[in-house]
Amino acid sequence: MKILPDSPNLDHLRRQAKDLLAGLRDGEPTASLADAQAALAQQYGFRTWPDLKAEVEHRRGSEEVAPSSLAAALAERYDLGTVTAPMRSVQRSDDLGRRWALDTDRGRWSVSSVESWWPIVDADRDVELQEAAAAAGVQLPLPMRGPAGAVVEEIDGVPWRVTRWRHSGAPLGAPVAARFTSKVGAILATIHGLGFEVDRISPWHAARFSDEPWAQVAVRVRAAGVPWADAFNAATQELEHLADLGSAPVDPSTAVLTHNSLGPAKVRREHGGGLVVVGWEHAGGQPPAWELADVLATWTIDPSGAVNVTGARALVEGYAAVADGVPRLDEAAFRGFAMSMCNYVAGQVDAALDADRAATTTPGRGEVAERDFTARSVTHLLTHLPRRSAFAQLLEATTLVR
Repeated sequence: MKILPDSPNLDHLRRQAKDLLAGLRDGEPTASLADAQAALAQQYGFRTWPDLKAEVEHRRGSEEVAPSSLAAALAERYDLGTVTAPMRSVQRSDDLGRRWALDTDRGRWSVSSVESWWPIVDADRDVELQEAAAAAGVQLPLPMRGPAGAVVEEIDGVPWRVTRWRHSGAPLGAPVAARFTSKVGAILATIHGLGFEVDRISPWHAARFSDEPWAQVAVRVRAAGVPWADAFNAATQELEHLADLGSAPVDPSTAVLTHNSLGPAKVRREHGGGLVVVGWEHAGGQPPAWELADVLATWTIDPSGAVNVTGARALVEGYAAVADGVPRLDEAAFRGFAMSMCNYVAGQVDAALDADRAATTTPGRGEVAERDFTARSVTHLLTHLPRRSAFAQLLEATTLVR
């Protein structure tokens, strides 16, 4: 589910809807702006576009302000200049931490607490990859180091990372128009072409973290009495189908160091039409075929399960235009996508169960709000799972390109 920023902008959402409309029209030329607005609202977890607009109005200006001492300490630690405005939150915490905007007399900076960060490679290594990608033409917010060369700095026990702020629009959303997916394919081929070595495949993509059968998870969910228990039960069979792709042995020597999560949520569109790639902190190893299959799935399968065939072909064509050759794709190539999806679902389910227990035992305003948010998020995820049958459609759509 897409997450609204702390102070959402309705104009950004309107632009997102127009971008989404272009993707919808790749498959259905008669799609209307109202269709795109409704689809976008549902991607944010709201029933209708008016519901989403109402939430935007309700949350406008609701960002948090960090203590001035913290802003000053970050500016000093990374040598960013003198703070000129309050440091404001950008979005709720995620699997990295919480992101903030910091203004100094040297510009604007994106600063992130990274207390939730689970690195696959160390920070210096992912920064090396970013710097090489930028030198090769990939547009990204440049990572910053402190005067002593450190990428991560700790302040009052909390680790932080900083990148230079890059002005761009809101993230894209599937199905994405072919004019964008072709650029994504070229970006991915550029990153793979850097040839950065890595000693293992990302654990997130290699296998499920838990051996617990999905049917047993369904029993736990039902016993908790959560309102999304029926949605989980209905998704169990498809989750088992995805998990089956993780049974084959894996050859780690085929992996290269890559972005590792190059979905629409990690790409922003600049006003000139270029694409900016963010979220490099989870860089890790994947075989190029796995990541190409993953990107195909995340960029061209929309939440309803339909495949944007035109966008899929354009993505592979964009890859082929840059790379010496296109990796061989078959159903097994979707293993990384399937395992990451299984692990993501498991994490979201556990988070929603924890939030439900917290709201039951300590029903404060914050606990209830978190329970409601996680319930809405996991329900959206479970009712919009990509189906394994879509992989066959993607393979058929891209066969001639390859």
